[in-house]
Amino acid sequence: SLTTTATTTTTTTTTLHSAVLPNTPSTPNLPPAPSSKIGVLFLNLGGPSTSTDVEGFLYNLFADPDIIRLPPLLSSFQKPIAAFISMRRAPKSIKAYNSIGGGSPIVKYTEEQAELVKAQLKERHNVEVETYVGMRYWYPFTEEALEKINRDEVTNLVIVPLYPQFSVSTSGSSLRLLQSYLTSPTPLLPPTIKHTVIDSWYDRPGYVSSVSSLTLSSLDSLPPGPDRHVLFSAHGVPKSYIQAGDPYQSQVEDCVRLIAQTLPPDVTVHLSYQSRVGPIQWLTPYTDDVIPRLGSEGVKSLVVVPISFVSEHIETLEEIDIEYKSLALASGVTNWRRVPALNTSPAFIADVADMVRDALDEPAVSVTSACVRNNCVDEGETTVDDMMAINGMKDDRLGNAEKVNGRLAMLGVVGTRRRSTD
Repeated sequence: SLTTTATTTTTTTTTLHSAVLPNTPSTPNLPPAPSSKIGVLFLNLGGPSTSTDVEGFLYNLFADPDIIRLPPLLSSFQKPIAAFISMRRAPKSIKAYNSIGGGSPIVKYTEEQAELVKAQLKERHNVEVETYVGMRYWYPFTEEALEKINRDEVTNLVIVPLYPQFSVSTSGSSLRLLQSYLTSPTPLLPPTIKHTVIDSWYDRPGYVSSVSSLTLSSLDSLPPGPDRHVLFSAHGVPKSYIQAGDPYQSQVEDCVRLIAQTLPPDVTVHLSYQSRVGPIQWLTPYTDDVIPRLGSEGVKSLVVVPISFVSEHIETLEEIDIEYKSLALASGVTNWRRVPALNTSPAFIADVADMVRDALDEPAVSVTSACVRNNCVDEGETTVDDMMAINGMKDDRLGNAEKVNGRLAMLGVVGTRRRSTD
């Protein structure tokens, strides 16, 4: 495990050991720890900062084979198809981004989250870290973060995808990219670095409580009465992903169940999925089908919770706040509320800091382990465990049998596209 202990010179610093130390406030009889430095890498989707960035962002999005899955015989056309789709979708996407101020706020929120978690780790746990932000499809890219980590000589790295529920298309894509950087002939990080991945965290009591608190605040703002409905709207994925082993749907459902248990018993809870595109079947029910149905059933008070998002972006600010609100009002809903994303909520930030601190004492999970246990490593793929020394492991979490990549390649779907998210 990656474990922290404080040593004192003129100031208090934090060091890490690969051995497990007693869980005590201090260990004064231990010899001085070797020099080490903790880094925390936050992974997120990214988004265009201005309208001129939109087409480039869309190209990177659709060039990802975890977003557009092509049959093997057509895989060489991935980039030309991405260029065509991004060029066609850019005008519509630019209009959407202009409606929320011209760009995505996701980088701003993620950088603020990183700095606040750093401060909370020091304040709550006396753990000093450096934090880094790596975006999948736009600046600052993941490789930029890895270069900074290398320059800063980080020796122990906690990797946190900012997606509470794991999906091959979100956390999985970021981790597969990270794995490719770590196993290349010229890896972006030294093979001696210790690392661990927090691959999903939808069921943490602190996260559940943070979402619940914001939801209860929105419920309290509604007129009194029994007619109160809460609609959890999660980002959709194609059903083919779930059929191939993606754990996303089950994790979303478990998460909603945990939050629903904290709400008043007279509140009616619903779950739906948004942001589908293309002709294939995505997870149902669709949010833009559920809202009119609720209106036709006489629902007047509706609170919408963006359950799979931890910061504001195009799906919350434009799709929910503009498109779905208009749909709800036209369908007869008169009291509309949208729960804000967690953003820099103090309770959320404190829980992420606690989660990172917990990860330092728990058995390490390598990038490969996180991919294998979530069914997003392809057969025959070179893994981090094959190429790098996975140090800081409390025990060998992956035996030889488990290191055989456990997922059959997903069937590609020509033209399957994800909404132009940020």
